[in-house]
Amino acid sequence: METQAVLLSGPKDLALAPLGLARPGADDIVVEPRFTGISTGTENLFWSGRMPPFPGMGYPLVPGYEAVGEVVEAPRGSGLKAGDTVFVPGANCYDGARGLFGASASRVVTAADRVAKVDAGLGADAVLLALAATARHAMAGMRNSPPDLIIGHGVLGRLLARLTLAAGAPAPRVHEINPVRQGGAQGYEVLHPDADERRDYEVIYDASGHGAGLDEMISRLARGGELVLAGFYPEPLQFAFPPAFMREARLRVAAEWAPDDLQAVRSLIDGGALSLDGLLTHRRPARDAAAAYEAAFGDPTCLKMTLDWKDVT
Repeated sequence: METQAVLLSGPKDLALAPLGLARPGADDIVVEPRFTGISTGTENLFWSGRMPPFPGMGYPLVPGYEAVGEVVEAPRGSGLKAGDTVFVPGANCYDGARGLFGASASRVVTAADRVAKVDAGLGADAVLLALAATARHAMAGMRNSPPDLIIGHGVLGRLLARLTLAAGAPAPRVHEINPVRQGGAQGYEVLHPDADERRDYEVIYDASGHGAGLDEMISRLARGGELVLAGFYPEPLQFAFPPAFMREARLRVAAEWAPDDLQAVRSLIDGGALSLDGLLTHRRPARDAAAAYEAAFGDPTCLKMTLDWKDVT
């Protein structure tokens, strides 16, 4: 089998290219993605060449861990069948390229137990399940508390705010320095940090990925407050010790989402408690992948870019 895939041959060297596909194993599923998302975090770092050493890293690679599409072949006993709509969090199935994370292609092969059946009615919004699960993972757990301040009003920040409200917690405040992204709040307040005098936040979640702002974030904490790093940071992180010492600040790193996080957000979406509306702002045909990646990382009005794989075989 062959596929058309987004191929990143080096920093900012990206094109749609034909690749050979591995033959499906006994437990593998074959999916034809209809929509794939472009991550402004990890994919941006790979595209720009700024990604620090990362397991499986190397060029050429096929990016993408946000795909929704139709099952073509499924193994017996998987609970899936041809025609089902599934979310695919990645694939490593290519001849001549690394699958990191490997979902941005017209056809993929992956283990059946990695995909998740979803409501076809979600359409392109289903690509957001990975980010929603990431936000949920940052908040979930017996010792974790929801944010009362979120840094950054991109897609991850918005999902954190929406999940906070869905959990029945008080509405968080969100800091955003880009005026283009200050709109779109649903039941919470967004403001420029210069307009906020508070220095007593109990829990701050950083969804910006800008490690240079740690000192400012720590200065906003109450004594014993917690700072949760929910983004991905390419550079070594550092902060001034005395302000953190005076506040007895706590620091927590939120890791990758787990299957139960995906199940939880699917339940919230199906039940109407979590909305994905308004988060996908741009869409391009997959054949225009190079221009789409440029816009995804360079256009401040673009919250989330999706690629449409219709008619790409």
